[in-house]
Amino acid sequence: MKVRLISILLFVIFFSNANAQKLELGKVSVVELEEKKHPKDTTAAAAILFNKARTYFSYDAKNGFSIHTENTFRIKIYKKEGLNWANRKVAYRIGYEKGNNDMVEFDDCVTYNLENGKIIKTKLNSEGSFKTNVNQYWKEASITMPNVKVGSVIEFKYVLKSENILKFPDFNFQQDIPVNYAEYQTEIPGFFTYKAIKKGFLELALDSKIVRGNLIFNNKYDQSRSESVNFEQANNKYVAKDIPALKEEPFVDNIENYRLSIFHELEKEKFNDEPLKDYSVTWEGVAKRIYEDKDFGTELKERKYIDLDLAKILKNEETEIEKMEVVFKFVQNKMNWNGQKGYYTDKGVKQAYLDGIGNAAEINFILMAMLNRSGIKAEPVLTSTLEHGIPVYPNRTVFNYVIAAVEIDGKTILLDATNKYTTQNILPLYALNWRGRLIREDGSSTEIKLEPNSVSKKAINMMVNIDAKGKLSGNYKIIRTDYDAFSFRQEYSGINKENYLEKVEENISGLEITDYTINNLNNLSEPIVENFIFTTDNQCEIIGDKMYINPRLFFSQSKNPLVQEKREFPIYFGYPDQDRFNINIDIPTGYTVESLPKPIKIQTGDNIGSFVFNCAASDNKIQIVIVKEINQQLVSSDFYDVLKSFYKQMIDKQTEKIVLKKI
Repeated sequence: MKVRLISILLFVIFFSNANAQKLELGKVSVVELEEKKHPKDTTAAAAILFNKARTYFSYDAKNGFSIHTENTFRIKIYKKEGLNWANRKVAYRIGYEKGNNDMVEFDDCVTYNLENGKIIKTKLNSEGSFKTNVNQYWKEASITMPNVKVGSVIEFKYVLKSENILKFPDFNFQQDIPVNYAEYQTEIPGFFTYKAIKKGFLELALDSKIVRGNLIFNNKYDQSRSESVNFEQANNKYVAKDIPALKEEPFVDNIENYRLSIFHELEKEKFNDEPLKDYSVTWEGVAKRIYEDKDFGTELKERKYIDLDLAKILKNEETEIEKMEVVFKFVQNKMNWNGQKGYYTDKGVKQAYLDGIGNAAEINFILMAMLNRSGIKAEPVLTSTLEHGIPVYPNRTVFNYVIAAVEIDGKTILLDATNKYTTQNILPLYALNWRGRLIREDGSSTEIKLEPNSVSKKAINMMVNIDAKGKLSGNYKIIRTDYDAFSFRQEYSGINKENYLEKVEENISGLEITDYTINNLNNLSEPIVENFIFTTDNQCEIIGDKMYINPRLFFSQSKNPLVQEKREFPIYFGYPDQDRFNINIDIPTGYTVESLPKPIKIQTGDNIGSFVFNCAASDNKIQIVIVKEINQQLVSSDFYDVLKSFYKQMIDKQTEKIVLKKI
């Protein structure tokens, strides 16, 4: 069963009332300072004793509404590894068109230590507070708390003020260290309708109330005259307790997708007698608004700059597939990606083309321009990369990347020319994030599946000889296809052969490699094929008159990658893949087979994974066939125990020994 992240991760939550603790800055206790380790996570280097935040609105006739967020923290340091929690950074936006920048101010910043049974307070002075420019749109306010040591408790507060009501602040209940208590209160006037969306698997309690309010303000045309408006306000208080640290686990796509948090999306705005502003949008509206932007629609239509080169590269190609391959390789080789994502151009496609370098939009717009000019219809597909999150509802901000889609003979082909090793339907791994959106100028759009359809394969063939002393030698051949080939090219293409072989020999102690060859490293449409001759003297154990050999030789896997007792996150494999081992071992002269591991076939159910192991002896040879398949990119955590058992059985079987006995 494939997990659907929408239904698991994102939903509006309305629970019953929660009784919040009375936790305030300045009330640090001796008990907190004396505590040596976290009571529920003894490995924690630090813990947040409480984090309370409040978001509310203010109004003035000149600038309109502003959003204010007060955020308070009390943090306990248990180990020296936790000292970095004494530093805090808050990013805030600048460079708005109207010139009204966000503002951040820190306050009540105090370090508490216990000395000779007395609580000693050290306040932050101006030397520990900084504001730095990040780029033309962002600044960063930061503090470095004074006199912090193991055992300290620190407290601080900051206030973020913004006039950008579209960007309601996010609040993270869960951190990378345990959080004893987290509370977030929102006070939203009835002029605004926000959709509250929760991420994460842990529970939140909500106390929700509607209160009445009154706003008095000066008339914007006549400052001597005041106006008054009554309104209803939604006060929501979200509470979570005893929140465990969010820790990286194997097979996770983006850990931020699972952090317990709340964010808000503005749907409607209606103030006093002003007209209604409806921000809730459809995919049609998203597509139209994006195309209307000059850095998208206009740039996508720009094509004359490519005509000369296009005439040179297209000569005898007749089919659309042939033309597409030639154009794609040309753009891929000519253009260099500057590492900037996004779906708007920066300097423009023409300048990027002349420079040979551009952002993701510029490079893939050039690709689409050349394809369209060649008579092949190519259209943009908006995507959200793994680190950006999951695109769920219609909004421009849910995307941060763009690729190209071509339809030939009824089949959709996805292309991304930013990477030197991609090819048809092989995208960078960070782009394989659930669904993309193909958009058209008329506002129509189509959901595009980004998960790979085909299984990437890795086939290993080995012919092995064993001498009387247990030394192994033989021929090794490995064939990699699709994403296995892509990943190999991306990781090793920049490394020369000698360094690569040194790395292989380093990873497999005692292995010596000669006569190494590799084919199709730069022929991206073909599988990568490696061949070499190897020798090793530490893969066969001799005890008395018996030899003990691991069936997978130096590819043995001894540790289960799934070690957690309980798993809440989906299990992310990246792409469907198959590993196949065909190993033929010559039985050494003077020996015979005493025992072989028994064949086994394991199925997980729901077509998630399978494992087949066969080992047989015939004509003085041992034939071993091992096949492991993972057929899905993302698997629900409901199958965690099944997969954990699957890996355990697989590893147990592969670590059983082939036993040879002297005749």
